[in-house]
Amino acid sequence: MAQVTEKETIGSLIKKGNKSSAIAMIGNAIIALCKGGAFLFSGSGAMFASAMHSLADAVNQGFVFVGSILSEKKPTPRFPTGFGRVINIFCMIAVIVVTIMAYETIHEGIHLLQHPVASSGGAWLNIVVLIINILVDGMILVKAMKEIIHESRAPEAHGFGIVSSAFRNVGRAAPPTRLVFYEDIVAVLGALLALISVVVISLTNFALMDGVVTLLIGCLMIAVAFRVGYDNMIGLIGVSAPQDVADKVTATIFADSHVADIQSLRIIQEGRYYHVDGVIELIKGLTLADADDIKLRVQQALLVNPDIADAALSIIEDDSIQSWKAGKTEIEPE
Repeated sequence: MAQVTEKETIGSLIKKGNKSSAIAMIGNAIIALCKGGAFLFSGSGAMFASAMHSLADAVNQGFVFVGSILSEKKPTPRFPTGFGRVINIFCMIAVIVVTIMAYETIHEGIHLLQHPVASSGGAWLNIVVLIINILVDGMILVKAMKEIIHESRAPEAHGFGIVSSAFRNVGRAAPPTRLVFYEDIVAVLGALLALISVVVISLTNFALMDGVVTLLIGCLMIAVAFRVGYDNMIGLIGVSAPQDVADKVTATIFADSHVADIQSLRIIQEGRYYHVDGVIELIKGLTLADADDIKLRVQQALLVNPDIADAALSIIEDDSIQSWKAGKTEIEPE
């Protein structure tokens, strides 16, 4: 029986894993197989390097998917605050992998500029593989955009509105989803640039184009590594919630007629979840039992929001001094 329970627990954790990372892992594995087949057929060294790049992306996303599973583990007596920031660590490791890949890409670009390689045939096969690459990575990118909208609780969007909504709300999505989003932007742009390069070289024999495109892709990867690294660094340190989240929290607290003021409030973002910690002032004349009931009622009202992982509130009697001001995300007692 114990084994069955353990399997069910592992299965439930896997279901909670980040879907974008899992899809990206599968998609990049398919692309790597296609590029590997093109290499075996055409003998193109560039296609072999591209296949290794896609394979590394697949391994990278698989690693992040495992991290997203571990981050969903429930708190334990040894780790009472849970494992939410584990995913930030896994994403930071993924950033290291992306940085190494970016260095190798830039290094290869410089080499191709110094020693241009003329077209060796098989352009049609490379074009077909790159079109498949664009289609697969494009679908993964669209899926990641929809995940961003879903995770950030943004209004539903359609058509090109999905793109603008994803860019507006990407900072509030889970770290793995942000990583997939940024990596696949580079993957799609890189495949488009590579396709342009293959067509130009096959038509004009302008061999330097290969090196220029490779350098551009490497620079894009550096930009992604910097952005994702910064997001996860502040995630590990602990960053305050966005203003609209803070407004919803304070509105929920003040919705109770017995709450007179908020003396202190801290809302920390951890992944795509928030931790609320504060001191609220209740109206004068309440008994201790009534005040405690009100505190529990407010906490339960906050926890109705699926993005709030926990809420810890303390209560004091109203001191007749207004402490809370609208538009703040955090306030501490003076």
